[in-house]
Amino acid sequence: MTAAVVALLLAAALVAWGVFAFNRLVRLRNQVKTAWADIDVQLQRRHDLVPQLVAAVRGYAGHESTLLEAVTALRAQAMAVASPAKLGALEQALEQAVGRLLLLREAYPDLKANQNFAQLQRELVEVEEQLQYARRFYNGAVRDLNDGVQRVPDLVVARAFGFGDAEFFQAAEGGRAAPAVELSR
Repeated sequence: MTAAVVALLLAAALVAWGVFAFNRLVRLRNQVKTAWADIDVQLQRRHDLVPQLVAAVRGYAGHESTLLEAVTALRAQAMAVASPAKLGALEQALEQAVGRLLLLREAYPDLKANQNFAQLQRELVEVEEQLQYARRFYNGAVRDLNDGVQRVPDLVVARAFGFGDAEFFQAAEGGRAAPAVELSR
């Protein structure tokens, strides 16, 4: 083989590797976007349930207005944030507030027996389970993408075409501990 043929084969192999690496990074980036869309769907379902839950509780536990207002405010803030890291902290706070809201059923027997409240509670538990799965899937997709854009030699293709790290969806520092719930008046 002549040097020209060897050089041509090496150039072809380099181009083939570059195309393969680029396509893999595109697939990983799209997987992160899809996983984020799945989280977004579950968060929207939660955000749609929160006003109904607040309305159901308001009739029985109207004097719990501070908690009801906090849940409503956190929902509004969470709907306005797009960053996974910032949204993680807000969603953790919302999850804790909704948990306290659900615990009010113990203090109000009429609320506990309310079918609408019980149905909303079941739906919210289902959303939380699906949201937990979606978060794990998203963080796995982010890990795979971040590995891809940081690994040599794919790093060269990633930098050349503007692929970057994605943010993990994380709980806030204070949100890792179980919330303390106090129902005494």
